[in-house]
Amino acid sequence: MGSLSLIVLLGSIIVVSAGNFNQEFEITWGDGRGKILDNDKLLTLSLDHNSGSGFQSRNEYLFGKIDMQLKLVPGNSAGTVTAYYLRSKGAAWDEIDFEFLGNLSGEPYTLHTNVYSQGKGDREQQFHLWFDPTQDFHTYSVLWNPQHIIFSVDGTPIREFKNLESMGVPFPKNQPMRIQSSIWNADDWATRGGLIKTDWSKAPFTASYRNFNAEACVWSSGKSSCTSSSPPRGDWFNQGLDSGGKKKLKWVQNNYMIYNYCTDTKRFPQGLPKECSVN
Repeated sequence: MGSLSLIVLLGSIIVVSAGNFNQEFEITWGDGRGKILDNDKLLTLSLDHNSGSGFQSRNEYLFGKIDMQLKLVPGNSAGTVTAYYLRSKGAAWDEIDFEFLGNLSGEPYTLHTNVYSQGKGDREQQFHLWFDPTQDFHTYSVLWNPQHIIFSVDGTPIREFKNLESMGVPFPKNQPMRIQSSIWNADDWATRGGLIKTDWSKAPFTASYRNFNAEACVWSSGKSSCTSSSPPRGDWFNQGLDSGGKKKLKWVQNNYMIYNYCTDTKRFPQGLPKECSVN
């Protein structure tokens, strides 16, 4: 298979990419601090005292299973944030977030997740990972279909957000999103609530990306490559968590979750959000 393969099945186009970054992504800001290297197979984003950097996908997607391997900033990365997410346009946007909050050497990264629907977020869950994400590449995945959003790390689910529109909970399903990523300075809040500032003597801070892969519905000219009459082939479009996945999710949440908005009664004195009774 080449760097980009288009497979036509029942009239729908499923993108399967082997990670050609120039073909799939564009550096959007950073004045040269974002680089595509190694024959288009590696992308790096850097942050220094003057600027961070970012990229986005050339395609917009409406549902998909999207994988990216990341290696995070090593050493003292306190004050930095590396974000990897999907986001739609407009004031009432949808968004699915991985954010990696930097740390002092020897302290764990905080993986911050959030889901926005129609411009409203406030659905944060945070985790410490069970490995050092700066030593090697690890796969961070989003499965997004009409009924589920599942965040996974190296194939292990860490979070599920279900479609509960029947309960009046908005769910991202109508707005196409681009894959985006950026690294920037957030030392006013990112590390211990802003107590620890960025040590610029350690700059540049660099995060690395490889092995992008997507099975997804591409949005083009106002319509999706997948329709109700020609749905995509592949389990991902109807996939939720099976019993094994639910067991792994519980293991992660019991052992590595450090914040869950669904247990924060101080933040929601009028009552927890509706989805918390199910999610």
